[in-house]
Amino acid sequence: MQIIDFHTHIYPESIAAKASASVCDFYNLEKSFIGTSEILLEQGKKAEISGYVLLPVANSPENVHHINQFIVREKNLHEEFYGFGTLHAAMDDFQSELDYIEGSGLLGIKIHPDSQKFNIDDKRMFPIYDSIQGRLPILIHCGDKRFDYSHPRRLLNIISNFPRLQIIAAHLGGWSIFEEAFELLKDKDCYVDMSSCMSFMAPEQMVKYIKGYGADRVLFGSDFPIWDPSKEAEAFLKLGLNYQEQEKIAFRNAQSILNKKGS
Repeated sequence: MQIIDFHTHIYPESIAAKASASVCDFYNLEKSFIGTSEILLEQGKKAEISGYVLLPVANSPENVHHINQFIVREKNLHEEFYGFGTLHAAMDDFQSELDYIEGSGLLGIKIHPDSQKFNIDDKRMFPIYDSIQGRLPILIHCGDKRFDYSHPRRLLNIISNFPRLQIIAAHLGGWSIFEEAFELLKDKDCYVDMSSCMSFMAPEQMVKYIKGYGADRVLFGSDFPIWDPSKEAEAFLKLGLNYQEQEKIAFRNAQSILNKKGS
């Protein structure tokens, strides 16, 4: 079965070890892989993963452009990569960066409110959401019981104010607050990805959320370098979903978002 990993992170080799360790430290998790393109491709190949969505984050507005440039270079070097760009609420001129993102062939936007230190529904983000709705999808890190920046209830404000915005709520809509997120988002018009979820719940609970959201709304994602894409794919395929559900989650939903033709 074809698989597209919709949630991955890579870094320039000069900082990859430090950046990967920093992310694990942020979540109080044991260190896993070093987040380079070569290691991502090597691990994913074990599960015959055919595509990877790269999701960058800029923790300051000054870093936005060169981080986006790095993603552009990587997706141009590796045909397996689909790149998203990043933006920041404190940017003075998001429109020129958005033009660069689109003009360079990046296919969406990623924000991580917890590390970028602004709320999902920060009013500074409203012009960005308005500008990209109907234009590019946005993947938003959601949930963390330690913070309020990315609480899924804040996402409800965005869903109601920007009805044409295609939203992917990461981590089943609420990392570490999965049930609360499910109750808030189960009937809303957004996708969710399953990255950084399977290690925190029993398979039966994972299946409950997938079926509750509906296979049409769920995307496979590993959250490399925290987790091993090959092991995440193996665990996903062992959940006991039927083939049609697996196919939608593994690649058909991703193809629809990325507007890519599959075999």
